[in-house]
Amino acid sequence: MNALDLGSYDTLSFDCYGTLIDWEVGIVDALGPLLALNRSDVSLVDQLAAFAEHETRIQQASPRAAYPLILREVHQALAAAFEFKTTLELDAAFGDSVADWPPFVDSSDALERLATKYRLVILSNVDSQSFASSQRKLGVTFDAVYTAEDIGSYKPDPANFAYLLHHEEGRLFHVAQSLYHDHAPAKAAGLDTAWIDRRGGAAGGATPEAPGAVYDMRFQSMAEFADAAGV
Repeated sequence: MNALDLGSYDTLSFDCYGTLIDWEVGIVDALGPLLALNRSDVSLVDQLAAFAEHETRIQQASPRAAYPLILREVHQALAAAFEFKTTLELDAAFGDSVADWPPFVDSSDALERLATKYRLVILSNVDSQSFASSQRKLGVTFDAVYTAEDIGSYKPDPANFAYLLHHEEGRLFHVAQSLYHDHAPAKAAGLDTAWIDRRGGAAGGATPEAPGAVYDMRFQSMAEFADAAGV
């Protein structure tokens, strides 16, 4: 499925969390204190599935809420769903945890390589302050950053890709892990896309299912994508 000529594009737009930053590791690590407090052994599969469910619901209900506040509500909702006790301190710590989420090991090098050939843009479902922490971890300066805080809605709302297209000129190609948050709305907006399949084709995780979502290219890593781009 990797038949497109990547040399025909001027700009690469990226989702960040799940694509460049390993948000599933970050989420599970940040939930650790809640599980420890409640002496629980809820499986990783169940933790991530519950996160996907509640994050999606809360983002849809509060599209203008800053992402740390979304995460605080998610933490409270997870505690309620698992019949756990929580504290305001734990809720707040989870809300601020994006700064601790780690990059995938290949992200920085791949981005540095891609920056020699393309304009690099972020379209992310977080706030500017949270993303700034992640950008420092990635060690790459992006040419433009568009966040849910800027736009006033969360992907997969079509408004996010409309905002991206309004602000970017030239041939744009979107790169992302989430079929639900990114590929379905990006293709609906007329963009070509590459799926960075970080889960190796496995369903589930911290992202809702997206039956019928399509993409133009598929790679197992950012390193593989950079190789295909010839950088």
